[in-house]
Amino acid sequence: MGSIEYLWKDRKRHLGLPLSFTKYSLSEDRLFCETGLLNIKSDEVLLYRVRDLQLNISLGQRIFGVGTVCVISSDKSIPHLDLKNIKRPREVKELIHRNVETAKDKRRMRTTELVGGGGDGCHDTADLEDEELD
Repeated sequence: MGSIEYLWKDRKRHLGLPLSFTKYSLSEDRLFCETGLLNIKSDEVLLYRVRDLQLNISLGQRIFGVGTVCVISSDKSIPHLDLKNIKRPREVKELIHRNVETAKDKRRMRTTELVGGGGDGCHDTADLEDEELD
């Protein structure tokens, strides 16, 4: 079994310094989160299961040059994974996004999002009741 080639690695930072026992890493097909010093917990999210990415940068994080990337996935064990206080959060978010798209293309997976397309069980006429139509 070969070793995993990581595309990106970082640690959770406090005041901009990597003084934490939380490590994040990204491979071609998985995102890893490892926490702990003596008792280590390791979680991973398959990239083709990622549904959405969010970037949050508070004022304090901006001062120290860090941010949080929120990964929302369809994974049952980890539906929401926050990569907290990482360096270069915008670049990391884009790197994850590119690898998510590549992983979905390899598996020929696409999520079709319908906006007002019907068939979703939602009535899309709530806003039209108050408006006059010609």
